[in-house]
Amino acid sequence: MFNANALENLLFLDIETVCMVSDYHELSPRMAELWDHKARKYMHPEVDKGVEELFWEKGGIHAEFGKIVVISCGYLRFDEAGQPSLKVKSFANDDEKVLLKEFGEMLNKFTSKAGRKLCAHNGKEFDFPYLGRRYVINQLPIPYSLQTQGKKPWETNFVDTMELWKFGDYKSYTSLNLLTAILDVPTSKDDIDGSQVSTVYWREKDLDRIRVYCEKDVKATAQVLLRMSLLPLLAE
Repeated sequence: MFNANALENLLFLDIETVCMVSDYHELSPRMAELWDHKARKYMHPEVDKGVEELFWEKGGIHAEFGKIVVISCGYLRFDEAGQPSLKVKSFANDDEKVLLKEFGEMLNKFTSKAGRKLCAHNGKEFDFPYLGRRYVINQLPIPYSLQTQGKKPWETNFVDTMELWKFGDYKSYTSLNLLTAILDVPTSKDDIDGSQVSTVYWREKDLDRIRVYCEKDVKATAQVLLRMSLLPLLAE
């Protein structure tokens, strides 16, 4: 799949997102109306949930109704014996604009070297487009490696572990938690999971707990790709 040299050119990343405001009633009348329309896709007779509860549960996964509070990233290095290690850095801030500026500066520096790529689990469907949209919403320049306009699919610098696991099966979705389980990789879901991030952020005010969880997802993604590449896992 990948050799050690190729893996050292990947930046593994994960983002954690929350609802843009702490309560549905804090939305402007226009945004509330637009959310009400969006929420219809989640409504069905078996689940009795209104637009307010659905905003709390689902708002954060939409770049138009959420915001990024943590971005964690890491890169692999291999020693002479072929044992990998992972260097991790996180950007966590209540002010999304500051967070994106700092991350963008790091990202442009990392990808200035030819051959560098970004790797995330389900990154092509979530992390990469979410980041791009939030840069636009915050009126910030989009880092070049996240830009897709004018690029052919094979010219983007994206690696997606979920896409690799699909092996061409377009209807398949496999969570990172399931993939770590079947590949015998330590799980990143030993404290919280994505569905709890808004609660931890808005109600518990514990941004550092979210940062730790995000870093675990980065490590888990790197472990999955190491396993898929038939290489040693990271030492605990």
